[in-house]
Amino acid sequence: MTTPDYATYIAGLPRVLVGAAALFRDAEGRVLLVEPNYREGWALPGGTVESDAGETPRQGAHRETLEEIGLDLEVGRLLAVDWVPGAARPPIVAYLYDGGVLKEEQFKSIRLQEEELLSWRLVPRGELTEYMSGSLCRRVLAALDVLAEGTGAAELENGHRAG
Repeated sequence: MTTPDYATYIAGLPRVLVGAAALFRDAEGRVLLVEPNYREGWALPGGTVESDAGETPRQGAHRETLEEIGLDLEVGRLLAVDWVPGAARPPIVAYLYDGGVLKEEQFKSIRLQEEELLSWRLVPRGELTEYMSGSLCRRVLAALDVLAEGTGAAELENGHRAG
């Protein structure tokens, strides 16, 4: 009996996708949302982590922020990590970082990535469910709770608190 080589072993392991986003707010606590042109609903600045190129989730959130809205800002602390199962795709592990409270000048300097985004807006917490649904909306609400309560990052499963 022969044992498989390491590359064969690695190739046979389960796959997951990794996403990362940043939660930006204004002085009134409204959340910055972006409107993708490739699907329904709104999202946060963020996207897929280029892990094959050695990118970390934190680096991915920074890169996506720069690419999508043109702001070169370091992201803050981790607010939530979410395990999101999928039917037609592998599961996604979604990291959500604190983007901080932006100043008016920063909002004025937003430049959208036209290949992917139609528009952006600031949305109060109470209206988030009108723009986002499912695990993404629950993830954003959990992250806002973490900020309000001053607690550690939320561990989520499909947007719900785990454990």
